[in-house]
Amino acid sequence: MRNYRPVPVFNAGHAAPIKDLNTTPLIDVMLVLLIMFIVTIPIGTHKVAVDLPQGPPPPVAADPVIHWLSLMADGGLTWDGAAIPESALPARLAAAKADAAAQLHLRADGAARYEDYDRVLAAIKSAGIERLGLVGNEAFAGF
Repeated sequence: MRNYRPVPVFNAGHAAPIKDLNTTPLIDVMLVLLIMFIVTIPIGTHKVAVDLPQGPPPPVAADPVIHWLSLMADGGLTWDGAAIPESALPARLAAAKADAAAQLHLRADGAARYEDYDRVLAAIKSAGIERLGLVGNEAFAGF
C-alpha cells in the first residue's frame, strides 16, 4: 500500500476554514433593490395644496385690534383676560371676524390637553378666522 495522504478540504495554505461571511452578494442584491425602489417611486405625488395670496397685499390697519384667546391647563378659556365659557366662543369669534382690523392671538398652556386645543382650533377654523397668531410656542422649542 502506498502512502495515503488525504487532500485537505480547506483552501491551500490555510489550516482552518474561512469564517468570514461573503458580503458581496448581499451588497449586490441591496444595490439592485435600491435602484428598483428609486425608479419605481413616482416623483411629485407628495404635494401639499397651499392657498397663497394673489395680487397686492391688503392694506394694513394702523392700529390692529388684538384679541387674546388663552387655553388654560384645565381646559378653561379666557378672552382678553376674562374667563368665558366655551359656548360663548363662536359669538366672540364671529365678532372678531366681522372687524377688519381685528387679529386673534391664541396662547395655550403647556399642560392643556390636546383634545381641548384641537376643539378650540376647530372652532376658530369653522368661524373663518384668517388673521390668527399662535403665541408662546417658542417655549416648546427644546422638546
